[in-house]
Amino acid sequence: MCTQNDLRFRTLAESMMSCNGSDNTSKTKYTFEALLYKPLDRVTKTTLVLHDLLKHTPLEHQDHTILQEALRLSQSFLSGVNEQSQCKREVTLSRGMRRQLMRDGFVVDVGEGGVRTLCHLFLYTDLLLCTKLKGGTQGKQAQYRFSWHLPLAGLKLNRKPELDHNTDTAQRIHSIRARMYEQQQSVKLCSQRNMQARTMERSRKKMEQLELTYLTIYPQLPLELHSPSGKSHTLVMSSLYELEEWREAIQKLTRENIETVPPDLLTLTNSCVKLRMTQQPPLQSLLPGINCLCGTLSVVVHSACGLQQAASVYVCVEVDGFEFYDSRAQTHSSITGVCPHWDQEFSFQVDGAMYLRVVCELQHEGCDDKLLGKTTVKLDPAALQKRWKRQTLALGQVEMTLSLKYTPHPLDPPSLASNQPQPIFCMPIGAVAQQEGVLVPHLVRCCIEEVERRGLKEVGIYRISAAISDITNLKMAFNTSLREAVSKLRCLDVNAVSGILKLYFRELPEPLIPTELFQSFAKALDIPDVNSRNVSMLSLLQSCPVVNRNTFLFLLHHLKRVSNRQEENKMSLMNLATVFGPSLLRPSAAVQGQYSPPIDISQEVVVQVQVVYTYLLCQNLPEAQTWLTHDTTEEEDEITAL
Repeated sequence: MCTQNDLRFRTLAESMMSCNGSDNTSKTKYTFEALLYKPLDRVTKTTLVLHDLLKHTPLEHQDHTILQEALRLSQSFLSGVNEQSQCKREVTLSRGMRRQLMRDGFVVDVGEGGVRTLCHLFLYTDLLLCTKLKGGTQGKQAQYRFSWHLPLAGLKLNRKPELDHNTDTAQRIHSIRARMYEQQQSVKLCSQRNMQARTMERSRKKMEQLELTYLTIYPQLPLELHSPSGKSHTLVMSSLYELEEWREAIQKLTRENIETVPPDLLTLTNSCVKLRMTQQPPLQSLLPGINCLCGTLSVVVHSACGLQQAASVYVCVEVDGFEFYDSRAQTHSSITGVCPHWDQEFSFQVDGAMYLRVVCELQHEGCDDKLLGKTTVKLDPAALQKRWKRQTLALGQVEMTLSLKYTPHPLDPPSLASNQPQPIFCMPIGAVAQQEGVLVPHLVRCCIEEVERRGLKEVGIYRISAAISDITNLKMAFNTSLREAVSKLRCLDVNAVSGILKLYFRELPEPLIPTELFQSFAKALDIPDVNSRNVSMLSLLQSCPVVNRNTFLFLLHHLKRVSNRQEENKMSLMNLATVFGPSLLRPSAAVQGQYSPPIDISQEVVVQVQVVYTYLLCQNLPEAQTWLTHDTTEEEDEITAL
């Protein structure tokens, strides 16, 4: 068609010159068809070489299996070129298009009763075809067995909430991870001791079988497919990045409104072996593992910009490699705005990691979340060691800023305890902040941000109590999943948000302001000169532990902003100091009994309230630092394009 419509293209196609030799003098004339055939000719020659090489490679040689697989792939490719499938010859879709394979890959299909099956999914220009691979006997090619198909016309896709593993499934997953780790150590040991090829091959086969089982039972991200005919199927995946790729590819085709032609399912299924682009399930044991990471990869998701309108956004970070440990983490949803920030740090135990995937999603109330952008980052072990590396990534319209750091070290066997969420209530605030990699715990920041988003006009905010059931549910959520807890904050009564913040400070095993400083604060309040008193109070604040100090400052600045709206919320600085004083500062029983005269309860409350009130009146209160400052001496990377 191009040669008929454009004379210049026909001239170029009929006569193309290519240089042969380094002297650049001899030239050979090619037709366009001959030029297109040259890559195919190279594959043909490579196939012959592989065939001869395999013939002279002993069966026990470690390369025999690899050569056998390479020869099979090469022959499969040539067979697909030489034998056009019947469906391609006979099926023509709208606008003269023929049915084509657009994408394929391995996914988990959830059948009746929740039975999971690892399937090979094929996306054609007008339909989805789900098949199961039947391994071929020795010397014969593998074949596919038909499972189901859905026309793309009118197909609806729904993303459902992440599935939770029950106790039995969680125990089984841990058991498989532990066995995979042991088997990988066995493979390494066989390689180091130069053991027989058959012994190594048996170990690899066991590893592959464990990985296949893991790939079937672990995925937690469901994608529902609903056809106008009433047929529905559910796929589950372990990667949000992969799920969004499938959703994008399917939705793009459904928007094109290509008519559906009833397929010859037998012929179509039989053609899958020749047409498939993804030959093997994504097994890490089949990859070479060259220049990969083994140790701890730390990732800090800082902030994003570029949103066209205010929205609540979250970020999912995924790493590849052996999945002995959790390989996916997700930030909490940001408060609604155009420049979301998180400053959340995640630590991944990685083995064989080569890539980092970042997905940015817009959270929708009552409907599917919307993809804002995604990208992949190549992990360079040398560049990430010893110091933090700050990067700004382009994810569609959004620019995401994060920091990476890699610490190589031998990995410990996977532990079930390491996968359990650590509680944050009734825990020392320093331990919680260290666990989260911040200077102000996420609970404090998220609650304060939510109160400022929709509670500054609420009459009696921090004074009026919420339902006990809401407070209890929020406490349980924060102790199990920060992301789920923050999602609940968005829909509960704002008094429940303020109530959970007060409860957190009240249940700290040690108050935010250390008990040993109580007497010093009481003496500082007696200083008659205001300036001298403020200097003494600020000096005492600097002597507090860094997490306690920054959390206290973060809260104080928030309470000042609440008081600025006291005409609407009826909460003055004194009211706020009265509410928070007893929770933030308490005398030690040992101090009262041994080193000073006892203080009655009324005097104690006066000191508690006056300390907080004095800080709230202070005009030169330092700003809070919310997260650990990583190494900023390094130059920031250039923006990575999507």
